Amino acid sequence: MPRSGSRRVPFWAVMLVAVVLDRITKVMAERSLVWGEAGIPVIGDIARWRLIYNPGAAFGLHLGPFSRWLFLVIAAVAVVVLYRMWKETEVSDHFRQFALACVAGGAAGNLIDRIISPRGVVDFIDIGIGVTRWPTFNVADIAVSCGAVALALSFWREDSDRATAAATDAPPT
Repeated sequence: MPRSGSRRVPFWAVMLVAVVLDRITKVMAERSLVWGEAGIPVIGDIARWRLIYNPGAAFGLHLGPFSRWLFLVIAAVAVVVLYRMWKETEVSDHFRQFALACVAGGAAGNLIDRIISPRGVVDFIDIGIGVTRWPTFNVADIAVSCGAVALALSFWREDSDRATAAATDAPPT
């Protein structure tokens, strides 16, 4: 049961912070980088700024000429589903609330790109060694990834607590 006076993590505020940071960095990348160039080293060849446009989804997933619109719809639905999950989360579970808002903020950041740019999502963070590179990504992708890991940990913790409670025949906390 939630404590008296317990407040929720503000979904829209966390989401907005992720979207604003994402937009600011993408605008900076588009203004200072040239599409198609090798990139600007940040930490030697390991990390560099390199502008690309991704018309598909994560890890280069592309579904042909309708990718933009399909992934736009998926992202919009995801934000709605994540908000509903946030509303159903225990008021005292701030970790899960924050995780859901981060994933939604990242999804919304890339959704905005899909709406305003026919070229695709702006990606500019390039990590790797030599020719072995991770797919180029952006701040929205970081929010989605970190939020998803936090969400998985939250669900794992909940399952672990239930298993412990069942083993001791005590009610879950």
